[in-house]
Amino acid sequence: MRRLSPVRFTDVTIDGTFWRERLETVLTRTIPSQYEQLRANGILESLTIPKPAPPLRIPPGAHGLSMQVFWDSDVGKWIEAASYALSHRRDAAIEAQIDEITEWLARAQQPDGYLNCWYIGRHPDERWTNLRDCHELYCAGHLLEGAIAYQQATGRRRLLDILCRYVDHIAELLGPGPQQKHGYCGHQEIELALVKLYNATGTRKYLDLAAYFIDERGKTPHYFDIEARARGEEAGRYWFKNYEYSQSHRPVREQDKVVGHAVRAMYMYTAMADLAVELDDAALKKACEVPWRDVTDKRMYLTAGIGPSASNEGFTQDYDLPNETAYAETCASVALIFWAQRMLHLDGDGRYADVLETALYNGALSGLSRDGTHYFYQNPLASDGSQTRWQWHPCPCCPMNAARLVASVAGYFYSASDDTIAVNLYGGSTASLELAGRAVRIVQTADYPWSGSIRIAVEPDAPLRFTLKLRIPGWARVATLAVNGQTQAAPQAVSGYLMLDRTWHAGDVVELDLPMPVERIHANPLVAADVGRVALRRGPLVYCVEQADHPEAAVGLLSLPDAAELRIEARKDLFDGIVTVVADVLAVAADPVMAPLYADRPFATCPARMTAIPYYLWSNRGANAMRVWLPVS
Repeated sequence: MRRLSPVRFTDVTIDGTFWRERLETVLTRTIPSQYEQLRANGILESLTIPKPAPPLRIPPGAHGLSMQVFWDSDVGKWIEAASYALSHRRDAAIEAQIDEITEWLARAQQPDGYLNCWYIGRHPDERWTNLRDCHELYCAGHLLEGAIAYQQATGRRRLLDILCRYVDHIAELLGPGPQQKHGYCGHQEIELALVKLYNATGTRKYLDLAAYFIDERGKTPHYFDIEARARGEEAGRYWFKNYEYSQSHRPVREQDKVVGHAVRAMYMYTAMADLAVELDDAALKKACEVPWRDVTDKRMYLTAGIGPSASNEGFTQDYDLPNETAYAETCASVALIFWAQRMLHLDGDGRYADVLETALYNGALSGLSRDGTHYFYQNPLASDGSQTRWQWHPCPCCPMNAARLVASVAGYFYSASDDTIAVNLYGGSTASLELAGRAVRIVQTADYPWSGSIRIAVEPDAPLRFTLKLRIPGWARVATLAVNGQTQAAPQAVSGYLMLDRTWHAGDVVELDLPMPVERIHANPLVAADVGRVALRRGPLVYCVEQADHPEAAVGLLSLPDAAELRIEARKDLFDGIVTVVADVLAVAADPVMAPLYADRPFATCPARMTAIPYYLWSNRGANAMRVWLPVS
């Protein structure tokens, strides 16, 4: 089923200004500051299994659990993010920190391979008794992903060997056998990590274990009920009321709606898409396509944020996309990117890359501040200014998720097979790969996402025939193409890609131009929050208006006339250089505080100037009111 595979992050160098700046920030500021937060908040200390166990830093919540149960996962994600960053520039201090963590984990690991520091340090007799709530497999998955990334970036296997021992223990304990527990995790994650482990080691049992966890999920009798009774609890007294929360209400191949906790769902669908490829499973592929259409057609914000509700950190009803109260967790957009990349490699359809790109530049990138040390957990599309970025969180999943996404962004740019190279994302970068045993370099020069002018130098070590696929984003209305200076009659895009099949020589140059006019975007009228409103998009970037750029008018009182001209301005004085959108708009003339609550005529308006900035940059200048969707006047 696989047509193309991603070119690994270790084989791509990021050269362009936009992503190079983000990578440098993550390496020099984000990764070190996160390590200090892990240390200051006791997370690193927990790996040493201090005796006696220190008092809880985070008391149990209403469900009776402390968020410290998944501290191991935060360490795993930090290792993964740091490892991706190391592939761009080695850093002895960071490597020493990872090696020290490795030794702590080695000392903590039990003789049978078990390795969960919460249970080893506090509840050694209760391990594997609550898969529904206590994240043992989730933590194992994130540690495993970190170990794989560290081995790929540095060649060091010690951490990976430790985690392989742990996975071997899990494979003995859980599975379909009569002496095994027929369980799976309440928070999906290990499934996709196991596929990565299979690809890294070639060991089939890891792939089989991932498939077991996916296919066992939601079967009856329900495992979470069985283990609840074994703990002496009433099965029906689950704190979240129903199993839609963890997508275990029905077998996954029978689910036709995206429900429950958004991050859990995205991780699960990512693993399902992985398995559909590895097992050539057409039915599982269909089981991925149905929820994909559901979430992207009815349940996704313009920014590719997903999950509007705070109560379940996830999904509600179709078209329920409020702006001010949007939860749209950073982790959920990051996980959507994972899923989109896997779907892209199921059948090579560019519509998946469109969602990937939207989430990358908007829903996920907004979670990390410009200085690299402040974060958003939630990403609303409107704010009265009360939301501000924070340095840490009792549930610090989003900081490391944002960091590992940025640090691994090189792995999303290109895909390849024996006779094809696909360019999925644009921006300055260099890919070094082998095609049919021959070395080929692709050197891309572009000021993307500010400009759609892209230059691609093709450098095979000898003349070689292959197909170069160039993605034409869904937002691009037209595209012009030239090869070696000769304008081409652009062929019809196939599933969102132009196909250039020819014998390539060193020195060949492809020039692609994707014009980026500012577009007005209108929501489906069933999205009640956006009726009578319009949003602005240019290229892959969604724009917003922020109070900092409007000292004379409250952004909540601005409206955009239908006839207003939308102009772009390059602003070198903002955020080291961005492109803004400006327009002549209308603002409510009177001070609303002094106006009556209701009136028998519209309130008067006056001309004003609007400046819109890319959404991912909001709240980098202190607390600021913000709007993505503007009233139309």
